Amino acid sequence: MKLRIRSPRDFYSGLIFLLFGSLAFFMARDYPLGSAVRMGPGYFPSVLGALLAGLGLVIVGRSLALEGPKVTGFALRSLILVLAAVLAFGLLLEPVGLVVATVALVVIGCLAGTEFRWRDVAILCVILIALALGLFVYGLGLPLKVWPV
Repeated sequence: MKLRIRSPRDFYSGLIFLLFGSLAFFMARDYPLGSAVRMGPGYFPSVLGALLAGLGLVIVGRSLALEGPKVTGFALRSLILVLAAVLAFGLLLEPVGLVVATVALVVIGCLAGTEFRWRDVAILCVILIALALGLFVYGLGLPLKVWPV
């Protein structure tokens, strides 16, 4: 019996999930796992990696059973801009603070889309800055630099 890929887009997406989940699980193997009550440093990446790999298996299995769309193209520009946005956030967080790094993340990330409207970008920036400040700085008390002062 020959397996036929009926939904190439789902098949390749599932393989990516499976790859990253397996990689996370493999990289966390040397960290102590702990228990559900007292989690060790390897608990979260192991569980997350296993869930991601399991989701990948489900998607790959689904792609073999159900018809779906073909892979039509690859948006290299969007991929590069999203990666650049995450990289910019990581590099800017320490020197200029959470607010400026979040603005850079949102603006560069929104450039990856097909519709860019400054009003929508500004609203998204305000919402994400408020959520990040509320959750990480005030809620969890993380010592993050907020402004470039």
